[in-house]
Amino acid sequence: MKLEQYRTVRRQTSAEIVIKKSRFIGHVKPVESEEEAVAFIEEIKKEHWSATHNCSAYVVGERDEFQKQSDDGEPSGTAGKPILEVIKQQGLKNTVVVVTRYFGGIMLGAGGLIRAYTDATVEGLAAAEPLTLALHQEVRVEIDYTWHGKVENGLRGRGTMLGETFFTDKVTIACWPRAKEAEAFLAWMTDLTQGQAQLTTGTVEYREVQE
Repeated sequence: MKLEQYRTVRRQTSAEIVIKKSRFIGHVKPVESEEEAVAFIEEIKKEHWSATHNCSAYVVGERDEFQKQSDDGEPSGTAGKPILEVIKQQGLKNTVVVVTRYFGGIMLGAGGLIRAYTDATVEGLAAAEPLTLALHQEVRVEIDYTWHGKVENGLRGRGTMLGETFFTDKVTIACWPRAKEAEAFLAWMTDLTQGQAQLTTGTVEYREVQE
């Protein structure tokens, strides 16, 4: 049973902060599997091979089945755990974060490290733009032109997510109601058009929810 909706990040990106001359770069990527998360961590380690540390954490899976963290040489609990905590606090899934540190010569202490890795993760995630994805059911509504205005107004009033509209000998509107509301939507559309609409269901997929 797929999740009705979940939060993740929109894109791969990075953001940098400087704390007491140490550079902390938060690299973030949306992933579909634990293998992809591990590969991204290795990729960043290779790219930033001369960095002092490349600490990381990820949460993957519909039920957060795969979670891992690494301090990569920093004192235990000062890097990987704070990174993981930020991901979890923001309710993100299928997300990996690597924070690269270039040491600036000034010791930060355990508390300072925790704050630095936390802040770098927050900055990286903000740049990657968290978003909510929800399962939607494609429904194609084919109607005569005489119904177009009424159906369009009804859809707007209902707040249904819309795709393309095709104008041929008839009008076909691609609608994307929430998957859990698909049956109710079909019944509503049949009622609205007095049974005159030809309704075809298509794919079920995750689409972004406007927040």
